[in-house]
Amino acid sequence: MATSSLAISPRKLRSDLYSYSYQNDSNTPLVISVLASLIERTMARNERIVKNCRWALSKDIRTRVFDCHETPDLTIQSYLERIFRYTRAGPSVYVVAYVYIDRFCQANPGFRISSRNVHRLLITTIMVASKYVEDMNYRNSYFARVGGLTTNELNKLELEFVFLMGFKLHVNVSVFESYCCHLEREVGIGGGYHIEKTLRCAEEIKSGQQEEKRYNQIARIML
Repeated sequence: MATSSLAISPRKLRSDLYSYSYQNDSNTPLVISVLASLIERTMARNERIVKNCRWALSKDIRTRVFDCHETPDLTIQSYLERIFRYTRAGPSVYVVAYVYIDRFCQANPGFRISSRNVHRLLITTIMVASKYVEDMNYRNSYFARVGGLTTNELNKLELEFVFLMGFKLHVNVSVFESYCCHLEREVGIGGGYHIEKTLRCAEEIKSGQQEEKRYNQIARIML
């Protein structure tokens, strides 16, 4: 997969600063545009492969649940912006969704992202990622309306997805940051861009709390 070169400081990548404000940030996160661009290029590559090699068409009946009877008119960018506008899912949700999409394709080598399945795959992975990352979430019925599906359709997609993934939904910090690095390499904007990270493992948080507690105890002794 072709990528553009962009220098990102490792210190920034490992930063625990939370740069995204759920209450005040009404702008669409740049990660959405980066993800849309990456997926569109993947689709274009898959279409070339299928055009040249008919045997490359997906033969996995299980993954055909994601195929639409009619291709939606919305572009990938517009669809992701719609999901963000109505769900306000933070940037980390889209990074985790990207991890899920990659894992899904690896677990199901006969599956190829196309204009027929990409919208259903996106709404499903984003909803599942939101449940993994966010503290509070909308019901499946709400995500279904946002994605242009019925509740029963989305429920079925979610169930099929987690089974086809082998329930491998955990994303640790190192994996999360490696996918952030890949998305950041996709950016060709002057001045650079740092994916907004809000995912930290419980062990790191607990360790930080314990260290802070020790500092407070030492401070009280010295007073």
